[in-house]
Amino acid sequence: MNDEIKVIIDSIYREKQTNNLTITGWALATQSKSSPDISINNQEQVTSFGIKRVLREDVNQIYEVSPEVLAGFEIKLEGIQKKNKLEVRFVSEDLESSKTEWIDLAKKHPLIPGTEDKMARLMIKVHKGISYLKRNGIKSTIQRVKIEKIRNQSSYPSWLERNEHFDFEQINAEIDGFHYQPKISIAMPVYNVEEKWLRRCIDSILIQDYSNWELCMADDASTDPKVKELLTEYSNSDERIKVVFRSENGHISEATNSALTLATGEFVALLDNDDELPRIAFYEVVKALNENPELDLIYSDEDKIDMEGNRSDPSFKPDWSPDLLLGTNYISHLGVYRRTILEEIGGFRKGYEGSQDYDLVLRFTEKTTSKRIKHISKVLYHWRMLPTSTAVDQSSKGYAFEAGLRAVQDALIRRGIKGHATHGRANGLYDVYYELESEDLVSIIIPTKNGYKDVKRCVSSIIEKTTYKNYEIIIADNGSTDEKMKELYDSFKQQLNDRFRVVVIDIPFNFSKINNIAAKDAKGKYLLFLNNDTEVINADWLKLMVSFGQQERIGCVGAKLLYPNNTIQHAGVILGLGGIAGHGHYGYPHSDLGYFGKLALNVDYLAVTAACLLMRKQDFDAVSGFDEDFTVAFNDVDLCLKVKELGRDNVWLHEAELYHFESQTRGYDDKGKKKKRFEKEKAMMEHKWSNLIEDDPFYNPNLTREIPNFSYRD
Repeated sequence: MNDEIKVIIDSIYREKQTNNLTITGWALATQSKSSPDISINNQEQVTSFGIKRVLREDVNQIYEVSPEVLAGFEIKLEGIQKKNKLEVRFVSEDLESSKTEWIDLAKKHPLIPGTEDKMARLMIKVHKGISYLKRNGIKSTIQRVKIEKIRNQSSYPSWLERNEHFDFEQINAEIDGFHYQPKISIAMPVYNVEEKWLRRCIDSILIQDYSNWELCMADDASTDPKVKELLTEYSNSDERIKVVFRSENGHISEATNSALTLATGEFVALLDNDDELPRIAFYEVVKALNENPELDLIYSDEDKIDMEGNRSDPSFKPDWSPDLLLGTNYISHLGVYRRTILEEIGGFRKGYEGSQDYDLVLRFTEKTTSKRIKHISKVLYHWRMLPTSTAVDQSSKGYAFEAGLRAVQDALIRRGIKGHATHGRANGLYDVYYELESEDLVSIIIPTKNGYKDVKRCVSSIIEKTTYKNYEIIIADNGSTDEKMKELYDSFKQQLNDRFRVVVIDIPFNFSKINNIAAKDAKGKYLLFLNNDTEVINADWLKLMVSFGQQERIGCVGAKLLYPNNTIQHAGVILGLGGIAGHGHYGYPHSDLGYFGKLALNVDYLAVTAACLLMRKQDFDAVSGFDEDFTVAFNDVDLCLKVKELGRDNVWLHEAELYHFESQTRGYDDKGKKKKRFEKEKAMMEHKWSNLIEDDPFYNPNLTREIPNFSYRD
């Protein structure tokens, strides 16, 4: 049988100091569905080499191959002697077919990320910039460069210098005084990990100041004998270290479940076998549990650590965000879980390898409440960047993102929610689409005074583009004097009949009062407050907003608003930003992914702008509408915060897109009476919502409050 051999080289990375190479990829005999043997024919070109076979779930799924077949490989070449081409030969079991790949040892392969020198890093940035330019165009690229220039004024190493100062004597005194000292079981699957990374990982646990822990490791039938020797050495040295040696390889989900069988602690922390914890990790976790012993899930911020110990790319996360979690696993590391709930849900599920943590946290959080979930806004986990890890190259584990998609879809089914999930704009991002339960009436309220061109553009775009047809438009006319307005209104009346009407509200300008009066005339189940200087982009904008607004737990729904130059005007309101409240990602290019993908995800925020805001009329009435003391500024923020107090989640949708020609009608509040009014309303916000202005739960305290670019806080 002439068995076709398929070989794909995913990456070739080199170490900075030694120039040793790590080659990753996969190989499969597609007819016999077996892994071909791998050999190096001209071995004299290197002093030594190692070949490790690894599971590739994506390959196994595509070719319908048994999970026992290890199609993936990792080849390490040390001591390159001759810079010629190295022959790597792949031979199928029947010896009737083979394939050869030539690795050019003279080529300057890229460095393992994090080990590059300044020039190499500069070249990487140049290549990324060229790619960004191709995708987004020159104007967007220039805008992004400006944003990055400001961001780079605050570097992560300097942030670490300023912020990570610990008094360990004081910490140990605090630990001694803890009334509640629960045992934390660390569940760690182990498989053929390099000795130095495994040692660093375990040693990072041994140095924890909080000592009531146990390390539960499951070796997943490692083929490297050094792994067993090392695990045995550690388990003999400390009674808190337990090891189970699996007789057969079951991959990460089954291996972690084996580790969980050893756990006796009240809580379980998840740790990968090549990552590290900072010394304060468990102290911070138990400190949080002493403040609230009812917590079921504690998670922290995290960063990445390279092979030389340099830290980078911190993920500064928000507090509990249910909509964000359906779009991406933002919780990730460090995650500490109540063991009884882990046992209730059956631990990890086989078949979700690569996104097993994501699947777990989606199922786990269904068994608890937001009050029992705690985010610690400190970096308590260091994710190792190795050539084969997702921390370096997300494309290295394509199967993980397919598993993540299944995990999200499963969550919708379990929760009895009609809808579906799709892959988002980048790896690890997902979009959830809810089915409309019924196409209920939406009352679109548009305040205006004159503004002929604005109103014509706005209403015409709704009529011409909107796919959701069950709406009425209420023009809240604040004393227009332009005779053309009546003519315009008549033309819309002819098109929409009873679905278009004008409510004349001839009073001194008060945005809140005008909208409140118009809302009383609304017949819809939903109210949609819309500025007259907007224009619909995405035809499904209203359908998307209603599909989220119909969810019982959701209150206010916001949209992505763009300036005419396709930069971000509104992508969620952050309290405390720029003083009282500001718009995150302001000025970013339209197609940018944003901070950890947040411009391409549906994100929970405390507030969204009333320039385009949908909510149930029932909720609007429950909070008595807009507070009319906020005549111009912050009225929408105040409304959203009142709705949040009802127990609702306010959410911003990345695909509900409109242009916003901001402040073309009224002007800015920067002079005379307008400025005094703004200062008064600012003081009212500070008095009413000071706790949220100081600490917005959906914005990490480690990020700047000065400008909307998610740089580090001084």
